[in-house]
Amino acid sequence: MPDDLAALPRPAPAATTPPRATGHPGISAGGGTVTQVDLPVTGMSCASCVRRVEKALRAVPGVASAQANFVTGHTEVRLAPGVETAALRPALVSAVERAGYGLAPPPAAAEAPGWTAQEWLRPALAAVLAAPFLLGMAGMALGLDLMPGGWVQLVLASLLQFGIGAPVYRKAWGALRAGTGNMELLVALGTSAAWALSLFLLLRDGSHHALYFEAAATVLFFVTLGRFAEHRARGAAGAAVAALLRLRPEMALRLDAAGREEEVPSAALRPGDRVAVRPGGRIPADGVLEGGEAGVDEAALTGESRPVPRGPGDAVAAGTVVLDGRVVLRVSAVGGDTRIARIAALVESAGNSRAPVQRLADRVSAVFVPAVLGIAAATFAGWWWFGGDPSVALLNAVAVLVVACPCALGLATPAALVAGTGAAARAGILLRDAEAIERARGVSLVAFDKTGTLTLGRPALAALHPAPGVDPATALRMAARLQFGSEHPFARAVLDAAPGPVSPAEDFRALPGRGVSGRIDGRALRLGSDRLLDGAAVPDALRDAAAAEARAGRSQSWLIEDGRVLALLAFEDAPRPGAAEAVAALRAAGLEVAMLSGDHAAAAAAAARHFGIAEVAAQLLPEDKAARLLAWHAAGRRVAMVGDGVNDAPALAAADLGIAMGCGTDAALAAAHMALLRPDPRLVPAALAVARATWRAIAQNLGWAFAFNALAIPAAALGFLSPALAGGAMALSSLAVLGNALRLSRWTPAKELAA
Repeated sequence: MPDDLAALPRPAPAATTPPRATGHPGISAGGGTVTQVDLPVTGMSCASCVRRVEKALRAVPGVASAQANFVTGHTEVRLAPGVETAALRPALVSAVERAGYGLAPPPAAAEAPGWTAQEWLRPALAAVLAAPFLLGMAGMALGLDLMPGGWVQLVLASLLQFGIGAPVYRKAWGALRAGTGNMELLVALGTSAAWALSLFLLLRDGSHHALYFEAAATVLFFVTLGRFAEHRARGAAGAAVAALLRLRPEMALRLDAAGREEEVPSAALRPGDRVAVRPGGRIPADGVLEGGEAGVDEAALTGESRPVPRGPGDAVAAGTVVLDGRVVLRVSAVGGDTRIARIAALVESAGNSRAPVQRLADRVSAVFVPAVLGIAAATFAGWWWFGGDPSVALLNAVAVLVVACPCALGLATPAALVAGTGAAARAGILLRDAEAIERARGVSLVAFDKTGTLTLGRPALAALHPAPGVDPATALRMAARLQFGSEHPFARAVLDAAPGPVSPAEDFRALPGRGVSGRIDGRALRLGSDRLLDGAAVPDALRDAAAAEARAGRSQSWLIEDGRVLALLAFEDAPRPGAAEAVAALRAAGLEVAMLSGDHAAAAAAAARHFGIAEVAAQLLPEDKAARLLAWHAAGRRVAMVGDGVNDAPALAAADLGIAMGCGTDAALAAAHMALLRPDPRLVPAALAVARATWRAIAQNLGWAFAFNALAIPAAALGFLSPALAGGAMALSSLAVLGNALRLSRWTPAKELAA
């Protein structure tokens, strides 16, 4: 696992660290300079609920924005600059409760999602109480009178209406107090009207015929059953985040000063502790190995199933598994600061984000409930006016209220986002937010950085060509002193090749995009690319050597003193496994592929030929890469940029879609819209594929939700749907949306690329 992922940035508007529990059991907030509060809100059931929670929180002074997701149950509240979380906490709690909702503590990391016995009991009791009505309705279809007596119907229907349906009334009352509407309000109005009409007819006639208790009873049964199935499906859609957080073991073996093992809760570990992990054990915290060697299974974080050898000095991550050998590590990060917690926070934040395509649904949901109430009133008035039977008019109005539940509309985007981002995370792909998914679907050109992206980024010094009269060993030592302390891949190659200890040059300066300069024993020296050659005298022998090295595809650096070239250094960087395969997969998907490089033109061209890339631009400074992307964009091409280094950050930010390699720098990861958790170029076509699949699911879900309401509401108003059928159709519409989203949970890169 690359060290750089320890500093994975949380997506905007995230806090600087993942959420931590605060004093109130229902609130968690980022540590340090807090800019965001995470509220686990209970009771949200539809798109109208989401809007009401957001509206209530935005009205709190000091809140800059609020974004709710009723699939995950979490609401992200961004605070205005300078606002203290502790001071605002009571107001946030009060705002949520006034809106008719509650707060619950987030589940413990090791706690598996599930339903309580009471939650299982509710749909079971609803089924028992509704069974006589369902049997009676089946009998009516067969010409048999199997409906129980009127007073028995009253008892059964009342238990369903005011017992099983109590949560519906509570949420409906909360909506009324807040001056808005929700799905529960529609159901409460419709079923209460049917129950009251039936009670009036029973008291008037005393017969069990021509009663409508079954309409109210079956609607509440289908609503309860639908909520049960929906909650289970929502839990499955968000299983990726829960699974990530459950990877950390509950217990750890902490070592005391004498090296004795002591079993303690993982939550009790602190940075600096020494921890032992036995073969087959899961690492409880991020750290650096101090003793032992072992193969580590990092598939939980990177999606890569092959064991990775780790030894002293190597960084390891919480949640990964030691396959063989006992290791000892020094803890560097615990709890919310671990890589796995940061990844989970990124995945959850992406699921909470809102796709641009969702804006239409948001505008519709704002007026949906009032519009449905108006349609139901018009239905009742029309049927009574033209048909003369108020009971029939009421039943048709009830059907309109019940079938118009906006659940599917509210589930359409978040369910697909949660399932898609979770599946991507399991494969080692982080989709930062919904906007990244929207951007990915329009990409027509993928541009790769070369060094460290298509190549391993670990070049070796392949050859050193000294100028006539220059000692090769002296030239190598001077080059090494100029590169002392640098993290550039070429610098490491020179230092590895230099014999003996190396001391730094004096007056060292970095020359961005060109190289470095410094003084050694009073001599002013420069080392870098062709851009440093302006006005320098290059011996013919070195020109010939440079041409030969370029034809071989090797990168070059020049050692220069006062306008005189002292030596040519040639570097060879091996292609990254899977790079050519990734390029072929992208081209097979109908995408253009290009390569941008700061390397010598001949070396870049040779590498491009190896990878099968026809379009290549070389000798580019960081700002040149960004300018090239902007030019492509101006020409109508939608560009995804794939890079790993600091010099790629401007291009990643300028691209229509930035994709950072997992081995990359913090700057690259922060600038990108997507991050790959392992340095495998084959994840690039996979990332685009899962993003497009997620967007298709969002579009399909929204299309289905709009189509369902567009067809079902008129059908109910015209009398083609009974309240019972309306309740069943409403539940099925939500389950259809969730089922379509859950298809994404089975997505894998292997399946996608094989197709």
